Amino acid sequence: MVKKKVPDWLNSSLWSTDPPPPDDNRLHRNAPKPIATTTVDPPLPVDPLPPPPPPAPAPVVVSTKEDPPTPQLIVDIHSFSNRNRNSSDDENGGSDQTQLLTELTKKVINIREVRRIASQGIPDGGGVRSTVWKLLLGYLPPDRSLWSSELAKKRSQYKHFKEELLMNPSEITRRFEKSAICDPDESKSESSGLLSRSEIPQGEHPLSLGKSSVWNQFFQDTEIIEQIDRDVKRTHPDLHFFSGDSPFAKSNQEALRNILIVFAKLNPGIRYVQGMNEILAPLFYVFRNDPDEDYAVSAEADTFFCFVEILSGFRDHFCQQLDNSVVGIRSTISKLSQLLKEHDEELWRHLEVTTKVNPQFYAFRWITLLLTQEFNFADSLHIWDTLLSDPEGPQETLLRVCCAMLILIRRRLLAGDFTSILKLLQNYPPTNIGHLLYVANKLRTPSSG
Repeated sequence: MVKKKVPDWLNSSLWSTDPPPPDDNRLHRNAPKPIATTTVDPPLPVDPLPPPPPPAPAPVVVSTKEDPPTPQLIVDIHSFSNRNRNSSDDENGGSDQTQLLTELTKKVINIREVRRIASQGIPDGGGVRSTVWKLLLGYLPPDRSLWSSELAKKRSQYKHFKEELLMNPSEITRRFEKSAICDPDESKSESSGLLSRSEIPQGEHPLSLGKSSVWNQFFQDTEIIEQIDRDVKRTHPDLHFFSGDSPFAKSNQEALRNILIVFAKLNPGIRYVQGMNEILAPLFYVFRNDPDEDYAVSAEADTFFCFVEILSGFRDHFCQQLDNSVVGIRSTISKLSQLLKEHDEELWRHLEVTTKVNPQFYAFRWITLLLTQEFNFADSLHIWDTLLSDPEGPQETLLRVCCAMLILIRRRLLAGDFTSILKLLQNYPPTNIGHLLYVANKLRTPSSG
């Protein structure tokens, strides 16, 4: 059998990756990593923000470690007219940034053009990524004149969801008590302030076992809520934004918790699956750090609807009953295997035939968590720029990126056995994200040979 020839560009020295240091363990996210706390978007400030005169006193620098990360470039993304020229001098892709900012100032935004530019990377800071992601996910309409009304409607809807779904059943009982006390015909209730057993609706009694009982549903939800609480507390422990005892971190954790509980109750077929918090985190981080305060304070509501939109394309991966179906996670992993075989049959054969490394051992986490655990937080945001920009949908792009991850380290994989390969793929080494996305884009075209 004649093996497919590997394209010359795959053998370039650009794609070789140096071995990681002996103590590199990317699975243990608790371990301090300077790259995660210094390069995230927006970057945590070290020096006080402009204007330069007078210089900020030293104590302010010390206190910012527990404060919300402030973008280095504070610009109102929602009134671009005064800032287009100021952004054009950026050294990396200044022309594209200018085009993007110009596009966002138009009365009706060309989403296709936004996708094209954003796929190359969205500028850090200034709230640009926050607005572009909302456009790419369909949360903001292309017509800017509709933004205010659409956002008001969505945020009001989310507020209603919270009032209906996050209310403790005891609050419902208190409302019945208050209603009964206000009834002049109920003298007993008015004198005692309590409802008699006969006056408490069957569905609202704590001991009710009825399917429609709010208390019965509350007790059923307790296990899921406890799991959400545990996962939220474990979300990016290396970032002050999510972890720690500061009021800001606590409020961010509470927002994540609210979103996940509301989602679980509105989607009884899926509920909550461990790991959803990792998909939620990048969205909330980007939206909460929007320099426009009106948008930042509504980050929870905005994140909820964008989170729903992302999961709509991946929800079958979280449904265990569909694992073995054509839309389940195993089918998606098989597509990744076929993609690798098409573009690098030698590597595919070594992994799956010679060393018998089942792709489920490493690709399950890559795919279900959208690569949020394989790279530092800042790099994962840039990967998401490309995922969300693809008009074909994020799944096809995700598979190409995963395939590119294998190709980038093919030399080390071809030299390895089962144990060393699995360890390498479950602790993916640091890599140049620009190179990774370049290779992934190359995989759009069928391999030759």
